[in-house]
Amino acid sequence: MFDHLTDRLRGVFRNLGGQARLDERNVQEGLREVRLALLEADVNFRVVKDFTEAVRQRCMGLELGRNITPTQRFVQVVHEELTAILGGETQDLRLEGLPPHVIMLVGLQGSGKTTSAAKLAHWLRERRHKPYLVSADVYRPAAIEQLAVLAGQLGMPCFPPAPEMRPEDIAARAMQAAKEAGCDVLLLDTAGRLHIDQPLMDELAVIKARVRPEEILLAADAMTGQEAVNVAEAFDQRLGLTGVILTKMDGDARGGAALSIKSVTGKSVKFVGMGERIPELETFHPERVAGRILGMGDMLTLLEKTQGAIQAEEAEELAAKFRREAFDLEDFRANLRRIKKLGSLEGIMKLIPGLGGLGRKLEDASMPEKEMVVMEAVINSMTPEERSNPKILNGSRKLRVAKGSGVSVARVNQLLKQFEGMRGMMREVMGGKKGGLGKIRQSLGRLPGIGGLSGLAGLSGVPGAEGRGQAPGPSRSAAKKKKKLRKAARRRCKK
Repeated sequence: MFDHLTDRLRGVFRNLGGQARLDERNVQEGLREVRLALLEADVNFRVVKDFTEAVRQRCMGLELGRNITPTQRFVQVVHEELTAILGGETQDLRLEGLPPHVIMLVGLQGSGKTTSAAKLAHWLRERRHKPYLVSADVYRPAAIEQLAVLAGQLGMPCFPPAPEMRPEDIAARAMQAAKEAGCDVLLLDTAGRLHIDQPLMDELAVIKARVRPEEILLAADAMTGQEAVNVAEAFDQRLGLTGVILTKMDGDARGGAALSIKSVTGKSVKFVGMGERIPELETFHPERVAGRILGMGDMLTLLEKTQGAIQAEEAEELAAKFRREAFDLEDFRANLRRIKKLGSLEGIMKLIPGLGGLGRKLEDASMPEKEMVVMEAVINSMTPEERSNPKILNGSRKLRVAKGSGVSVARVNQLLKQFEGMRGMMREVMGGKKGGLGKIRQSLGRLPGIGGLSGLAGLSGVPGAEGRGQAPGPSRSAAKKKKKLRKAARRRCKK
């Protein structure tokens, strides 16, 4: 979502890269470009004005250290001020008092309330809560049915409201049902409108007075930009919001809503929806988001994703199989599924420092995901015996597997080579043999999606990234000359 803003800010930092010190002139020039970049990102004008003034005052009064460049100091100040306007510190849910704790979701129609309720229920269950879902949208029966279907997919209880019940009665009855079911959190999905009107606000106020929710979260569409900020102000004035869930953050929105809501309304963004799947709800960390905007990546979020996809026990079991050389195609398929849980290659790159813009340089950044789907289909077409012992795959068996997965026999052979390459690579790691690292690099280059990255050297355009990549290797002619010298030395030793 912040790609355009990130590119513009990189240009600002590049222009400052040749400066020997920060003075009034170059700071003003840099801030002018920052101001334009933020306004183009649909950030509120007052927020932009306060932000640039704060950066200017801090930069003019700073002393540069011996090992600190002007660009690094400017980036540091911009990062800290961006973190401040995004909310400063991560805000958790306030679940206090006796259960069930009521979380009330409000917002306009089509903003993603119902999906956000299911995502939040999944998020809470991962933290050992027992959620209970209910929809009080009596005006749109499809919303009630949608939430019931999502609850069924999650295996969670969902209150079935009767058509004649009023929204406030549904909320009260669901609260009692959640208590009887032993659930500690009630997630209340409310009705929305295409625009803010008085009957909607009156209804929500009655529900609030009836069940006294501890959290009132606004589901705001990030694609609407400044309109999301205006909606947040209107709901807060009448209901007293405790936080915001920004939905559709994986779209091509310019980021103005995320950068403006806290400063304009005083309400923190607590969660962001990063995709359509239920697990794709992330806690909003202002400092990490500021790092992503500046192209610094977000290794903490990547670590959390990895820990969620690969459990410690599974990793230990996998390592033991590699040591026993018992790793088979069944394990290979399970590993592919774990990797897919991390998300797209482009999304992972944005979390790695210096690789934020790398996905756009690739001709087809989604190629590895497509490859993994094909590889899993091929493995699924094999029998359990063939998956445990790939050596028995003769010509007729490969033909059957190819027809079953809709690929050619050559593609089946390619998968088997990739599997053997991965097994050999891990054998080198576990064995710790000399020269294993070079062989691992060669094996990685043969795996799908990895070989295409090997030609990308350097991280130009990222502040402070120069020199982080590998140093360029010797030329081909120099390598040949070196090889000839070694051969000559061996001949002299033999003589």
